[in-house]
Amino acid sequence: MTNKNIFLLVIGILILGTIATVLFRSPSIPAGPGKYDTFAQCLKDKGAIFYGAFWCPHCQAQKELFGSSAKYLPYVECSTPDGQNQTKECIDKKIEGYPTWELADGTRIPDENGAGVTLETLSLKTSCPLPQ
Repeated sequence: MTNKNIFLLVIGILILGTIATVLFRSPSIPAGPGKYDTFAQCLKDKGAIFYGAFWCPHCQAQKELFGSSAKYLPYVECSTPDGQNQTKECIDKKIEGYPTWELADGTRIPDENGAGVTLETLSLKTSCPLPQ
C-alpha cells in the first residue's frame, strides 16, 4: 500500500468512527405523541404564527418549551440562511423582534420573559387548552 492509500484508509476509519459515535450517543427519539402535540396543532388551527430566527436563543428556548411537539408549531423562519438579513415575508409583516407570535386577529405577543412566550399566555390568548 502507498502512503496515500494508508492515509485515505485512516481518514475513512476516523470518519466511520465519528459517525458511529454520534449515532450511538444520540438520545433516542421518544415513541408516541408528544405532550404538546394537540396544543401546537390547536395554535396552528387558530391561526397563530410563531416568527423566529434560527440563530435566536429565545426562539430556541420557545421551541424547547414544546419539546418533541415543536415540529407542529406554525413557525416562520425570518432569517436568511447567512443570518445577516430578514426574509421578505417577515419584512412585509414588520416583524421587529424574535420570537414574535401573531394571532389570527393580528394581535402580536412579543417575547415576554427572555425564553419566549409562556404556554399559559398562548393558551389564554388562543383558547387552546394546555394538556394536564
